[in-house]
Amino acid sequence: MIENPVLYGNDYIDTLVKELNSISTEKIAQIGEVLREAQVSHHRVFVFGNGGSAATASHMACDFGKNTRQEGQPRLKVISLGDGLAGLTAYANDEGYENVFSEPLLSLAEAGDVALAISGSGNSPNVLKAIQTARQMGLKTIGLTGFKGGKLKDMVDLCLVVESNSIERIEDIHLIINHILTGLLRGSEYH
Repeated sequence: MIENPVLYGNDYIDTLVKELNSISTEKIAQIGEVLREAQVSHHRVFVFGNGGSAATASHMACDFGKNTRQEGQPRLKVISLGDGLAGLTAYANDEGYENVFSEPLLSLAEAGDVALAISGSGNSPNVLKAIQTARQMGLKTIGLTGFKGGKLKDMVDLCLVVESNSIERIEDIHLIINHILTGLLRGSEYH
């Protein structure tokens, strides 16, 4: 048990704010532009990750799919590869967990689509394999990662690294990035 929960909470928030302030808004804008290009060209965006990052990918797919709709604009075609439990477990059981994202990409993706990988460590084998597959297929690749970026940082076209030593704060900031991107795609000002 934490001896002083109030101090812990204050320290967590203070550190989160400092780490959030170090994020490159230029990089977020670049990611937003890649996603906007996919939207207007009717390409798909595939998002994926493990654990908390899988939850972020699912949240992102929901926000990108629903909250970016605008009259007169094409809808963003977004798919969270971790949301199909039956397919995910079938690939994991029959072909190995490292294939749970790359195999659906082989079936669903086409050149020009976008693969957006979320990995706190940047070293998840199934995420890295999916990015290798995406690159071989001609997809644009984006990474959201943490710590020092892991292997993912050097494998994608565009990577935003949350430089933190806390997986919880990395995941917090990934969700905030999701919401910023959603606003950019919707085209609305902050309110």
